[in-house]
Amino acid sequence: MTDPRQGAGAKRRFPDARAWPLLVALVLGGVLIYLLRPILMPFLAGALLAYLADPLADRLQRLRLNRTLAVSVVFTGLALLGAGALLLLVPLLSRQIDTLRALLPQIVDWAHQVGLPWLQAQTGLDIETLDLETLRLAIAQHWRSTGNIAASVVARATSSGLALAALLANLALIPVVAFYLLRDWDVLISQLRDLLPRRMEPVVSRLASECSEVLAAFLRGQFLVMLSLGFIYTVGLWLIGLDLALLIGVLAGIASIVPYLGFIVGLAAAAIAAVFQFSEWLVPLGLVGGVFLLGQMIESILLTPLLVGDRIGLHPVAVIFAVLAGGQLFGFTGVLLALPIAAVVMVLLRHAHRHYLSSELYSERQVGDGQRDLEN
Repeated sequence: MTDPRQGAGAKRRFPDARAWPLLVALVLGGVLIYLLRPILMPFLAGALLAYLADPLADRLQRLRLNRTLAVSVVFTGLALLGAGALLLLVPLLSRQIDTLRALLPQIVDWAHQVGLPWLQAQTGLDIETLDLETLRLAIAQHWRSTGNIAASVVARATSSGLALAALLANLALIPVVAFYLLRDWDVLISQLRDLLPRRMEPVVSRLASECSEVLAAFLRGQFLVMLSLGFIYTVGLWLIGLDLALLIGVLAGIASIVPYLGFIVGLAAAAIAAVFQFSEWLVPLGLVGGVFLLGQMIESILLTPLLVGDRIGLHPVAVIFAVLAGGQLFGFTGVLLALPIAAVVMVLLRHAHRHYLSSELYSERQVGDGQRDLEN
């Protein structure tokens, strides 16, 4: 006969029937988010800004400022900082894009006259099918016809009044949503915690705290690393005398969100620019390599340990996959949220891994006995 206690224990192992409404609500919430993804961008961007700015507002509150005034001070500072950066960088980047536009046909000419013939002589590959002359003419024609990039974007947006209105509304919603979420951030977090089932609240709160720690370390730390590397690369290339120093430095800094990608992209772009700018390019090329090696050393020794730490552990392949998967599923909104979601998933997987190692499935007695039999 079956032991009644075993039956009772087995019954308790099945999921509690009261948990099913919560699971259904989570599934319906996920479906609703997927259906509403075209309009979620300003709300998600606003929530991200509120999350990043919350520690600053909390520090101002500790200085005896009320929450609304603290949020207003934070928003004013961020707005002035962003406006100053745009006013400083946009004209400089526009001029460097014009320089790059004039340089592209020369690069294609060099590839057609020198690069590809050398490659064909070394490898024996038939590369005559590549019509680089047509490519050079197309680049020269269409790149010059584009004119100012900002003007082109505005012209396309204004071609449809509805599209322009939607774009302006989304941009205007981001600071509004961020302001109100930041003002009520602590209240919202407290209300969400109070809604949790009391039995689940300690575990969920602990996981949420760990996820928040990882997100804060990644978002704030990685942003500062990208900003620092962009500054280092720009200043170093400018000291060398490279005309495209700012454009390449910004590109390498943004690409640094994936480990080593900024170093590879920036070094390749700066090396090509140095070869075509300087007649005696051997020394500048060595200096370019020195700039990026110095930046990589500073990142590995100082920036990443100090600003990010070792609590994140996102593998470069995981970062690339997360960005591509987010873009494929949700467009720009998915790209915006890919890495934060990947960081949270990584925390949950760590928790699941610890739970698995302490479970009966991993440490089952029969498995251990079978292993000992094999060893004997």
